[in-house]
Amino acid sequence: MATLSIFDLFKKMDGKEISDIHLQVGSVPMFRIKGDIEQIEGMSALTLKDMEDILKQVLKEEDIKRFESKGSVDMSLGISGKGRFRINVFKQRGSISFAARLLNTVIPDFETLHLPPAVSRVTEYMEGLVLITGATGAGKSSTTAAIINYINQKRKCHILCIEDPIEYLYKNEKALINQREVGIDVSSFKDALRSAVREDPDVILVGEMRDLETVEFGLRAAETGHLVFGTLHSADATQTIERLLGFYPEERHRQIRKGLSLHLKAVISQMLLPSCKEGLTFVPATEIMFVNDIISRLIVEGADTKVAKSIIAGKLDGMQDFETSLSELVKSKMIDQKIALRYADNPDSLDRKLRGIFLEEDNAILS
Repeated sequence: MATLSIFDLFKKMDGKEISDIHLQVGSVPMFRIKGDIEQIEGMSALTLKDMEDILKQVLKEEDIKRFESKGSVDMSLGISGKGRFRINVFKQRGSISFAARLLNTVIPDFETLHLPPAVSRVTEYMEGLVLITGATGAGKSSTTAAIINYINQKRKCHILCIEDPIEYLYKNEKALINQREVGIDVSSFKDALRSAVREDPDVILVGEMRDLETVEFGLRAAETGHLVFGTLHSADATQTIERLLGFYPEERHRQIRKGLSLHLKAVISQMLLPSCKEGLTFVPATEIMFVNDIISRLIVEGADTKVAKSIIAGKLDGMQDFETSLSELVKSKMIDQKIALRYADNPDSLDRKLRGIFLEEDNAILS
């Protein structure tokens, strides 16, 4: 029987709105098409041998060893004439599963991603920490790539990207960009971070803030005059502050709050929603927080619950909350009202706003 080729499966993705492929022992291969998981027509359930053959096609010997010892492995793969894929192989129920996402080879810009113009303001900082947050699949990587490439086009500087794996390949424009892939160019995030500041960067992309070490590095690099970008799995700005503090023991929270008040510059949080606009599959709803004097004081005082109101009050500074974003997306006919209400934290409040009804507290200014 002929060996199943992962490359043949990748070719089946041509000409369709397919973002991902999922393989699992005992199941028919599946595509994610316009956000929904669907079986690939005309294919049989995969056997253990099928999966083992596929792993040999895409993983190097050291990747297979890492998979066997740790239970999962991440990597990227470029295929001539097709594009670049982000691949994760993992164990489940004692067997093997495989997920691959087709990456856009064209680095997106803010307009293409339908991001608010205020997002570009984070590229103007010369130092500090900027976080892009959201759930898995919320578009954090694309937004981060747009930010990094915008700096690349506008500023004469050195940009150092530490990635696991590399998703977008940048070309030097005004900036010099170095991209280090963990597992290929450097053995670990720890080693990459240890040497990063010795490589004379102006801008550092840390990738995912995944542990205390990564967060510590981001804050320390921001304190020493670097502009640091990172991603975090948190829903909004308030939860982002809580998540950052959660990496530290409670006795250090006061110190970390002080550091965040001084060096955290902005948090961009997003959700990726199905769009009703023809030709557009998804569009981001975005919360934008810039750390002004009020928010800095709230962080120091531990008044995190007031941050949401300060974002609303900061509209003139380019800030916006998710409710405002959802409202604007409905008004511009990018998403359906039902979708907006489904994703809103307070559907009743959003419904009033969409009908032009504003309560006094909606316009409250924080003092």
